[in-house]
Amino acid sequence: MIFDPLSQKIIGNTIENYLWFAGIVLVGLIFKNLISRALTYLLFNLLKKYFKTIGVQKFVDLINRPFSTTIFLLIIYVACNRLHFPDEWHLVSENEFGVRMTLNKIFKGLLICSITWTIIRIADYVGLILKQRSLQTESKMDDLFIPFMISAIKAMIIVISLLIILGSVLELNVTSIIAGLGIGGLAFALASKDTLENLLGSFLIFLDRPFVVGDLVKVGLLRGHIEEVGFRSTKIRTLEKTLITVPNKKMMDAELENQTERTFFRHKFIIGLVYSTSAEQLKKIIADIHNSLDAHSLIRDGSNVNFVSFGSSSLDVDITYFVLTKDADVFEKVREEINFKVMEIVASNGSSFAFPSTTVYLDTETNLTAK
Repeated sequence: MIFDPLSQKIIGNTIENYLWFAGIVLVGLIFKNLISRALTYLLFNLLKKYFKTIGVQKFVDLINRPFSTTIFLLIIYVACNRLHFPDEWHLVSENEFGVRMTLNKIFKGLLICSITWTIIRIADYVGLILKQRSLQTESKMDDLFIPFMISAIKAMIIVISLLIILGSVLELNVTSIIAGLGIGGLAFALASKDTLENLLGSFLIFLDRPFVVGDLVKVGLLRGHIEEVGFRSTKIRTLEKTLITVPNKKMMDAELENQTERTFFRHKFIIGLVYSTSAEQLKKIIADIHNSLDAHSLIRDGSNVNFVSFGSSSLDVDITYFVLTKDADVFEKVREEINFKVMEIVASNGSSFAFPSTTVYLDTETNLTAK
């Protein structure tokens, strides 16, 4: 009898079976990424005719990892089929609760999760395409709606996957579970009151449209640009470039100031001139400032320049004007121009700006009576 080492059994399996298992796993690990990329490019070519793409590389970056995970699970499944549990363990079949059924259900659950992950990444890619298209439109409402819609689709995908796991893996009656949610819906609603209010707030934002993506808003003490509106919260990029997440309920309940919708900027300030300024000089300064404001192309007619009070150490002149722009950067530039112009006018009229000061008068003549 010829000795065959491959036929030797260890824990109920021959060495040949173990070699097949190791070989399949090894080959799978080596070619896993290659197979994943090939299938990713194939899927890309199938989908690109339905929508304008933003590049295959971005698609590969999004899909390759979940695809790779799915392929790895399938490789492990094929490799494990080369092995079996020893008969002397007397394990029950997959149809009865035990080790076989548990392992089978775990594999199915992991496979469903990896497929769900892949579909969610495809939804992310579609979202990127829609965002790119929205940038080419004049309306900014689609910039606000598209991220919300993609989030809603991804949430539906996750819910459907959970129902599939409950039904096909855990073998639960999904219909009864859904019906039971109606009975426990009130308790769930009370337990998640804040979450539901934020979700309702997101729908009210889309219906009322108090702002769109990119608008400069002020909510309480917070001021910044709208970046994204989600199910639960709104992301605001502050002027300091930090990202603040605000619950949608607060966005709808608080007094919200949309500064992008303003028709102009109003600026009011007071300058103080030294008391040595004569009345004629003061009148000339006021007239020159008023004329310079009227001559500016971005300043609306109706500016006010008035001598308002005798301050403790200065003659106070109130200056108010309106800049016809919605852009805060343009307003800052105009304000700077006006400030420099005021300095030139004050200097050219022989006056100067006052600063807080105190004058002390000393009586140097003292009458002493000698006795």
